Amino acid sequence: MKHIIFYSGGIGSWATAKRVIEKYGKEDVILLFTDTLIEDEDLYRFIEETVSDLGVEFVRVADGRNPFEVFKDVRYLGNSRVAPCSHKLKQDTAKKWITKRFNPDECILYLGIDWTEEHRIKAPTENWKPYTVRFPMCEEPYVTKDELLSELEILGIEIPRLYKLGFAHNNCGGFCCRAGQGHFANLLEKLPERFAYYEVIEEELRQFLGSNVAIMKKTKNKVTFPYTLRQLREDIEAQKPVDMTDVGGCGCMVDFDNIIN
Repeated sequence: MKHIIFYSGGIGSWATAKRVIEKYGKEDVILLFTDTLIEDEDLYRFIEETVSDLGVEFVRVADGRNPFEVFKDVRYLGNSRVAPCSHKLKQDTAKKWITKRFNPDECILYLGIDWTEEHRIKAPTENWKPYTVRFPMCEEPYVTKDELLSELEILGIEIPRLYKLGFAHNNCGGFCCRAGQGHFANLLEKLPERFAYYEVIEEELRQFLGSNVAIMKKTKNKVTFPYTLRQLREDIEAQKPVDMTDVGGCGCMVDFDNIIN
């Protein structure tokens, strides 16, 4: 039986890999990394160091496109409701690799969802059928993200820089179309050049689609409307209020949307 961990470069998938190895040994464990091609440079360093430490098979796969190329191809700008990049670059790419090599009774799949996110278990469990999906970090002993990061330091592995910069996840180079105002405000402060790039790309896609769409949304006087990265930056520069609690969250292998083809 092969044990395949969706290895994102985040702390949750690393901890998941550790638990699977502790239970089943190293021989039949595979770390499967689906590269979006816009990852932070330090993510690759973290993967390299942790793979070396774990001592198991590592596989990198990629669709060949980045999220913005997917948005253009499907003519849809990803947002908190629907993220075609998740489907095309993560879920579909991983599924092609797995189904080509293993039957459902030949492998078990593992996701790094932890005990604080148990409400997210149902979707991947149903959508990966007839394959079995397990969630080791939802089992005892329950640990926090901070405890896991401390464990990294004890091992002498540097914490991924996006975590140190205050981001909730270590994926897509600080970008996520599911993210909200607080996430992108942090990106503007910590990595302004990267924010500027995403701002330009969003506007190019808006022009390409010919539609008033945006990655984020904002609600004012009970009316919700598209809220662009440019508008967010201008509001921050004008010292207008921004909802810093609106962070959103990465769910590439967890949240299954209505598929945009």
